[in-house]
Amino acid sequence: MTSINGTALVTGASSGIGATYAERLARRGHDLVLVARSADKLQALAARLRAETGRQVDVLSADLGKADDLARVEQRLRDDKAITILVNNAGIVGDGPLATADPDKLEAMIRLNVVSTTRLAAAIFPRLLAAGSGAIINIASVTALMSGAFEPGYGATKAYLLNFTEALQAEAGDSGVRIQAVLPGITRTAIWDSLDGKLDLVPAEMVMEVDEMVDAAIAGFDQGEAVTIPSLPDAGDWETYVAARAALAPNLSHAHAAPRYGLK
Repeated sequence: MTSINGTALVTGASSGIGATYAERLARRGHDLVLVARSADKLQALAARLRAETGRQVDVLSADLGKADDLARVEQRLRDDKAITILVNNAGIVGDGPLATADPDKLEAMIRLNVVSTTRLAAAIFPRLLAAGSGAIINIASVTALMSGAFEPGYGATKAYLLNFTEALQAEAGDSGVRIQAVLPGITRTAIWDSLDGKLDLVPAEMVMEVDEMVDAAIAGFDQGEAVTIPSLPDAGDWETYVAARAALAPNLSHAHAAPRYGLK
């Protein structure tokens, strides 16, 4: 049975946000391609979703930090015209403060959080543009807006993803292709398992359950939001931020330095 809603390819789909997106999309009538490193977890999730929803669910085991695996997923996105949605969710945290970080781990994080998300979007975007429909959903983080509040590498990768998403929205224009950035706050997922119980130190009122986060993100998509921040009570605060940023634009590039620098 072919989905009339199109197929969604979800990365990092073996658990947490990715697995929850997969379940929600299957229940909304989408067939799926699930991508993650853990083939066993993907197969178990795929079997459950097939049984519960009747949707077609393919499994594509891949480590997106490895060039050959990434290339296989890119090729699937280019060739499989049934895929109309990309959920760019796969990502990892960094290695703490830059002063003590392992440069190899930092590079691995950048390859996954930045390089793979960019290449996957680039693989599907031309085809979606030609069709005049479809969507790319990039899972960023509120750390994109909080420089200095978290380790520098991770926040920077998420700031890149937010900036990339907004630029892609401008490129898509009124083509019919939807581009959404999702900026979760602290969410109870397995990503915290690598942080030695630090989630236990976070006040409970700051931690969102993954089901609620994904449901809010999908509701934001349905409402036409370009940037969805599930925890933000007043969407007008984001609009104020965007307006303040836009107000800088006319003065960001002039032929001469600003008078405060005292140059002749």
